Amino acid sequence: MNTEFMIIDNMPVEISGEKNILSVIRKAGIELPTFCYYSELSVYGACRMCVVEDKAGSIYSACSTPPKGGMEIRTNTPRLRRYRKTILELLLSNHCRDCTTCEKNRNCKLQELAQHFGIRQVRFNDTSIDPEPDTSSPCIVRNKSKCILCGDCVRMCDEVQNVGAIDFAFRGSKMCVSPAFDEPIASTKCVGCGQCAAVCPTGAITVKNDTAKLWQAISDEDTEVVVQIAPAVRVGIGKEFGLSEGVSVMGKIVAALKRMGVDKVFDTTTGADLTVLEEANEFLTRVQKGERLPLFTSCCPAWVRYAELNYPELVPNISTCRSPMQMFAAVLKEYYSQQRKKVAVVAVMPCTAKKFEAVRDEFIDEGVPAVDYVITTQELIKMIHEAGIIFPEIEPEALDMPFGATTGAGVIFGVTGGVTEAVLRHVSDDKSIYAMRAIAFTGVRGLNGVKESVLTLDGREIHIAMVSGLKNADNLVKMLQSGVKQYDFIEVMACSGGCICGAGQPFTNGEGKKCRSAGLYEADRMSSMKRSEENPAVLSLYNGLLQGKTHELLHVDYADKG
Repeated sequence: MNTEFMIIDNMPVEISGEKNILSVIRKAGIELPTFCYYSELSVYGACRMCVVEDKAGSIYSACSTPPKGGMEIRTNTPRLRRYRKTILELLLSNHCRDCTTCEKNRNCKLQELAQHFGIRQVRFNDTSIDPEPDTSSPCIVRNKSKCILCGDCVRMCDEVQNVGAIDFAFRGSKMCVSPAFDEPIASTKCVGCGQCAAVCPTGAITVKNDTAKLWQAISDEDTEVVVQIAPAVRVGIGKEFGLSEGVSVMGKIVAALKRMGVDKVFDTTTGADLTVLEEANEFLTRVQKGERLPLFTSCCPAWVRYAELNYPELVPNISTCRSPMQMFAAVLKEYYSQQRKKVAVVAVMPCTAKKFEAVRDEFIDEGVPAVDYVITTQELIKMIHEAGIIFPEIEPEALDMPFGATTGAGVIFGVTGGVTEAVLRHVSDDKSIYAMRAIAFTGVRGLNGVKESVLTLDGREIHIAMVSGLKNADNLVKMLQSGVKQYDFIEVMACSGGCICGAGQPFTNGEGKKCRSAGLYEADRMSSMKRSEENPAVLSLYNGLLQGKTHELLHVDYADKG
């Protein structure tokens, strides 16, 4: 079999199934600049930053050109450098340049490439607009003056999430990215997943920053600040401080929060363990009664919102269990209710949609929300920097009691398939370590967008599906409604890969996803308690605080709008 090669900058590079020249070039150790290319999205080829030149002087867009054996490509000629600098200058001429106060400062692709190519002045007139940012959403902020029309957000919203809340509007110099009729984003079918912000290379779409409110609560001597940290956060933060991608740094996060001045720090895995027990019981009851199946999980607020907007007939099939964040918040508010101080419950989440969930009417009692503040992993990183904490050097600290005990079952909630695996560990009749390990090989693990598993429960085959990415969820629902597929239990995560790739996390793909997933499974392996029912803190709650209040504190009925 003949092996095909390309010649890239006078160096032969093997072609081994790459779909475009860009992939071959990157395999050769050359990082071509791009704005509009993501391997998960369709090829758009709009930014032209990845142009290359062949030996005849022809120019190609590397992201949209398939490789061919014998091609001779140059990536860094004077002509190409001139092209790229001109493109950057044109983008900057139509771009708001308040870089020092921008949410994406030091994390902006346009800023990075302008510095990389040594652009110190722009030859073209400043044509940037200065509109009011769209702050209508509790999750994200849109700023048209910082948009470079790369289309990443549009393709993510349409192709991966199947929401279509934004698109290109107008033509020529008036072209912009906007919701239909330039409505505020909160008035659209946006579900708050934030994946548009995750792929935006500039500050055109960013996560809404609520850190100022939290700093104010921390500095208030009459407020007890109680923080819960979601499972995925511990593996999403380390790389930003020079540590390995996916390494679990929960102890360091606890220590950093304590130095900032918070009073108590807990792990949302306690809420996850409660979710496992409540959701498993709900599922078994529905199976016995043969009603409202399949049962859809309710942990992901973006999925819940997507179902409400697009498939309201399925809302009764969504579990009545609150999400782990809301369960634990309700417990914390109840536990600290007798204190004379005001209690502020803070949730550190990998997810932007949790900001929307926190302000839902269902989770506000007499004007008081169960969760007072939601900050994302990205916001926590900003706070750590602002506090001057040298994160890699800080000594890890333990979680506070009485909710300091955690289980591996709760930890793996952060990755797609983790909720299902935790539930299977609980409902399995065989509680041996061998049976638990065998569950991992039933199809629940892996980062595929759609996974299936089958188990036998009381002599009946139970068919399970796990989906991540709302487009995958939508396709699955259509197959259910057409009768092509039948399931009893369906886990849905809006973000591809699960919470490890939530929009509130620092962006990653490919190997980064695998590292974060591996980090959670490693934390599970190192946990002495593998099943939710083994958590003594949870058992204590059922025997005490939750008696007579289980449904009130742990459940919600999305189908009943009252």
